[in-house]
Amino acid sequence: MTGLVTETHGKVRVLRIDRPKASNSLDAATSAALDAAVTEAEADDAIGAMVITGTGDRAFCAGMDLKEAAEHGAGHGLIPGRGFGGITERKRDKPLIAAINGTAVAGGFEIMMACDMVFAAEHALMGVSEVKRGLFAFAGGIQRLAQQVPRATALAMIMTGELFPARRLYDLGVVTEVVPGDELMERTLAVTGGMLENSWQAIRNGRELYDLSTGVSIEQALALGNAWGKATLDSADSREGVTAYAEKRGASFGKD
Repeated sequence: MTGLVTETHGKVRVLRIDRPKASNSLDAATSAALDAAVTEAEADDAIGAMVITGTGDRAFCAGMDLKEAAEHGAGHGLIPGRGFGGITERKRDKPLIAAINGTAVAGGFEIMMACDMVFAAEHALMGVSEVKRGLFAFAGGIQRLAQQVPRATALAMIMTGELFPARRLYDLGVVTEVVPGDELMERTLAVTGGMLENSWQAIRNGRELYDLSTGVSIEQALALGNAWGKATLDSADSREGVTAYAEKRGASFGKD
């Protein structure tokens, strides 16, 4: 019995960590189940995006299960080549959206930082608390903080292990939107579903171009975009989008 529940809402696959008595931490079995669930959603042509959240309103994910780690050794939630929960090092084709229903710490924070958009409940707290356990967030947390957060703030999180409120991380651009806790899933699913009314191909390509453009010069980034230019302008989705606008109707895009 693993601590993961999956649900399908239209074109969205919801992955819910279901270990509330353990602050939704990931033991090895749940980490493997989460990895498998992402792989399955990626392969399902009817699914356009995934949402990851936790059961309850207290914790999104507290990272690795420290009781299991104390008994068997740390690191059992790491999936070779794909990272913690099969997410933090994975190269995905489909968007992964976080619905942070409570505290996101340690590996839970690393999962959050690996997502493409982050919706957070007003009461949520977030951070890399590993230093308090003699560890540090090597599975993606520190690396993504270095890319997204100013140095003085990021190092305060890394070296003190203190947690930041959702609103503070929203101000820093890490969180997409902060909403009342009882509206979190409704809002997350509404935005994700609306996103999937757009061209899935354009979503995928735009997301990939953004990631490829990070850390390179604007000249290199423009060259990357131009390399895709003709194929993008000549694509079926592009023709449909332009034609639909001219005909004053909604566009009907393909899924690939």
